[in-house]
Amino acid sequence: MAATFANPSTVVGLGITTSLSSIPPKKASLSSGFLKSRVTARNPLRLTGASGGKFTCFERNWLRTDFNVIGFGLIGWIAPSSIPVIDGKSLTGLFFESIGTELAHFPTPPALTSQFWLWLVLWHLGLFITLTFGQIGFKGRTEEYF
Repeated sequence: MAATFANPSTVVGLGITTSLSSIPPKKASLSSGFLKSRVTARNPLRLTGASGGKFTCFERNWLRTDFNVIGFGLIGWIAPSSIPVIDGKSLTGLFFESIGTELAHFPTPPALTSQFWLWLVLWHLGLFITLTFGQIGFKGRTEEYF
């Protein structure tokens, strides 16, 4: 038995001794009813005929624009932003007033310390958030997500 372990080209296991040099290399093949058959991986960039030969990640009209969302979103933002809550003035009124003030000295751009920038960012941020949620809600309802 000691001679068997001393020889590096032998494998001992489960009561049989086999020489490694006499066994041809064999591919391990696993098959089971739970495993799917081997399928070669396809490169989606090489698929011809799909989308007219062009590779597209999204459908063509991925935004699915609808003028109802734009119209109702704009009204849905202008209405609450026109409520006078900032020292008796509304955000829309302050923004439009600052536009008029800056247009009074038109060739000169607004200063970085001007209130115009604050009202511009706040008003448009609120508008874009309203439009985004409007798009999600309107299309979610249309496509029966909720």
